[in-house]
Amino acid sequence: MKGRSIPYSKEELVWLEARKTKPRRQLHTEFVQTFGRDDITLANFKAKCTRMGWKTGRTGQFKKGITPHNKGKPHPPKGRAKETQFKKGNTPHNTNYLGHERQTKNGYIEISVDEVNPHTGYERRYVLKHRWMWEKANGPVPEGHALKCLDGDKTNCDPSNWEAIPRALLPRLSGAKKGINYDQAPAELKPTILTVAKLEHASREANQ
Repeated sequence: MKGRSIPYSKEELVWLEARKTKPRRQLHTEFVQTFGRDDITLANFKAKCTRMGWKTGRTGQFKKGITPHNKGKPHPPKGRAKETQFKKGNTPHNTNYLGHERQTKNGYIEISVDEVNPHTGYERRYVLKHRWMWEKANGPVPEGHALKCLDGDKTNCDPSNWEAIPRALLPRLSGAKKGINYDQAPAELKPTILTVAKLEHASREANQ
């Protein structure tokens, strides 16, 4: 009964300890039949074995050399698993196919191209689409230069919308030097801001 300790005789405990590695359900059945202890449920029995520190020695793992009973047998999915299973030959909807595009947190577009990823060895990799298209049209970006988006729309990857400028111009165009932010300026002022920044950079370079 709940709240009352169930007594076991010394003989019963000795008998149990000698057979403690047997599966609990089997051992409980044998114990009840041997000692006539119908007052002890399987739950009571398991709790007693746990308190005594008796373990069956079973880990749930197959021992070395034992073949699982279901080895080599097909396991067809059931219920929702069957409905959502990919059929042979089908491609998952989220496969990053060649030419797949995605947008970065900074607003740039990346595209999956047919180039080996140097980090993973995978046959495709993502690159910045505007740079990839610009280099297709103009060749590699010169050393010490970066591509600047002319209309402020980073998703416009047409090569004509990007210009290779010295990296030293970037702080000026961000407003870090004179408080004029190129990207936030009206479209009609952008060409002037870029021209002034180039002239100031050229003048500084000439005086060095």
